[in-house]
Amino acid sequence: QVQVVESGGGFVQAGESLRLSCAVSGSTFSIGDMGWYRQAPGKQRELVAVISSDSTTNYADSVKGRFTISRDNAKNTVYLQMNSLKPEDTAVYYCNAAARRTVLHSTALYWGQGTQVTVSS
Repeated sequence: QVQVVESGGGFVQAGESLRLSCAVSGSTFSIGDMGWYRQAPGKQRELVAVISSDSTTNYADSVKGRFTISRDNAKNTVYLQMNSLKPEDTAVYYCNAAARRTVLHSTALYWGQGTQVTVSS
């Protein structure tokens, strides 16, 4: 089984920072892209940032210059450093990972349960 577990959410004031972590555990042959998404109340889930296995990154326009995604392949972990947080960043943040369980398996997308980030004005 492959498990994806996020941590690091919380309640902060506007302008403050948070760092989210997402660890992939279980039997994995390889992990490709890893990403962060968020879903605010009443809105659709949206991409925040994604990082490939060779650390190529892509960001939503709304977070460029404020958020940084990184990964530690040795730990199967992806991070999201969030600076200059705004109230509109309030959402449940989800992590996903494109992984192959064994060489015989095709790539599948695994999601975490999400972590709440609340930014107060």
